[in-house]
Amino acid sequence: MSPATTTRRPARSKAATRPGRTTRRRVLRVDHDKRWRPNSRRGGACGYTLDGKTCTKRGAHYCEPRADKVVKFFAELLVHPAGAFAGTRFELAAWQEHEIIRPLFGEVIWSEQWGRYVRRYTRATIVMARKNGKSALLSGIALYMLCGDGEESAEVYCAAANTRQAGKVFEPAVKMVRKSPVLAKRLKHIKNVRRLVDEKTGSHYEAIPSDADNELGHSPHCFILDEVLSQPDDTLWKAMVTGAGARTQPLMLAITTETTDQASFGADFIDEADRVMEDPARTPHHFAFVRKMPRSTEELERLARLFPARPELPVSTDPWDERNWAWPNPALGTFLAVQALREDAIEARTDRSKFNGFLQFRLNQRVSQVTRWLSMDLWDARAGEIAPTPDWVRGRLKGERCWGGLDLSSKLDMTSLALVFPDGSVLWRFWLPESMVEPLDEHTNGRISQWVEAGWITATEGDTIDYERIYDDVAQDHKDFRIVDITYDKWSGEPVRQAIVKRTRLKMVESDTTYLRMTAPMGELMRRLKADEVRHFGNPVARWMADVVEKKSPRDDPDRQRPVKPDRDKTGKRIDGIPALLFALDGAMRGLPKPSVYESQGMAL
Repeated sequence: MSPATTTRRPARSKAATRPGRTTRRRVLRVDHDKRWRPNSRRGGACGYTLDGKTCTKRGAHYCEPRADKVVKFFAELLVHPAGAFAGTRFELAAWQEHEIIRPLFGEVIWSEQWGRYVRRYTRATIVMARKNGKSALLSGIALYMLCGDGEESAEVYCAAANTRQAGKVFEPAVKMVRKSPVLAKRLKHIKNVRRLVDEKTGSHYEAIPSDADNELGHSPHCFILDEVLSQPDDTLWKAMVTGAGARTQPLMLAITTETTDQASFGADFIDEADRVMEDPARTPHHFAFVRKMPRSTEELERLARLFPARPELPVSTDPWDERNWAWPNPALGTFLAVQALREDAIEARTDRSKFNGFLQFRLNQRVSQVTRWLSMDLWDARAGEIAPTPDWVRGRLKGERCWGGLDLSSKLDMTSLALVFPDGSVLWRFWLPESMVEPLDEHTNGRISQWVEAGWITATEGDTIDYERIYDDVAQDHKDFRIVDITYDKWSGEPVRQAIVKRTRLKMVESDTTYLRMTAPMGELMRRLKADEVRHFGNPVARWMADVVEKKSPRDDPDRQRPVKPDRDKTGKRIDGIPALLFALDGAMRGLPKPSVYESQGMAL
């Protein structure tokens, strides 16, 4: 986005557009019992008691006394280590308490293995702009996990790009201990190895380097990874996660600001948290707190759907509008000064070299031409009826007019055909060489095999796609439906085009995935999704692809866009069904061919 670019959505209230207002007082009302959780009734009455308050709930639930315990640990044993509140009691801000600490520590599920209730969340990702008090919050969590969680021989670690950076999380904890009479008596600081020791439980908290080769022997009860964007890969994270398997209720917590590198471990990590935030059932054990300044109208509208009536939501994509700063900066106006952001904004607006830094570090916005495109809450809302089998819808659409889109891969990968009907129905076919099923299973928890077995994907024999099977299936679709034309990718489609035309006489229209050809159908697909003019019947393969498709837009012209294919070899991600859909929409937008004059007037004799 250029400094002059602004995208607005209609204001939600008069208060949102009141002139001269630069900050909004936050009134946070949270009903923790309404948070999404697994529908599990296993386990008896909870029975957890604190200060005379006993939880009597059953199954997966929010246990208020457990959450109270952590909130009181902060307020009664900890003090703020630095800043304007230095030396004062660490009373959690409303957003810290109700949006992070209470759900993170209060949500519990019944464990058959341990025979008791344990924390539901074993993994947490916090994504917000810098200078929002993350170091103090993480230090408090680390100290609680060290000596307040009731874990014997607890191992708590913090790590970052290097030991010095990890120390920025560790040192505030040391200051908290020194200023707390209770903790100062209980914990011993071993300075030369950056370690706090709780001799009562045989536990320790330590800052470690980011070299995973030396960290494979740990059994962490809690691991805190600061600034995920600085990690070269997932080696350290995996080493710690796998090492926590013997713990009753471990917590792997990562906190970060947005990255500039779309093709990185940090980007994948943040994107996954984004997906969990909009669909908690995706990974029920993963807690996600993501606060980012939206880059587009679609992102702005997505936030309004996910967080209705929140007063601190952005009102536009304008980075200079102060009403938009509170969302990526939840501490704004408390221990983050508004004036500091104003000064940075002035410099960023006049100095182009500081513009991207302002977007990334102050507004937590990804400074990249590539971003995730489709929101799964919107996609899922357009399923209509969920088709139990691939052929379930075909019968009712038989004989209907439609437009086709064909995304052709190499002979070693997936190929897709999409058919778009005037009523918004979409059908897909997917073909894949049999030899690719097992490698893709490794990246999808075996879903590719399941989809092949259920018929959602056709696996052809051998190491390459059997194009004869593709020709047969296209010919069958031409018999079943009235295909107006098929739009295909010209870069790899000429031999296939010739074969399909020879066999079916279908009209084939060449296209590509350039900005010129993709901008219009991508805009049309988004329009149809918002207008409830798409019915994809919950096709699981198409959903998998819609979930990972990214779009690329030039910074100087954000309205231009095209789909981007992620690194297939490293991630196993595929998006072929989405370009196929866009090609089909391209055909639908062109409409029906003009009727021949002979059809209306006949032939002169």
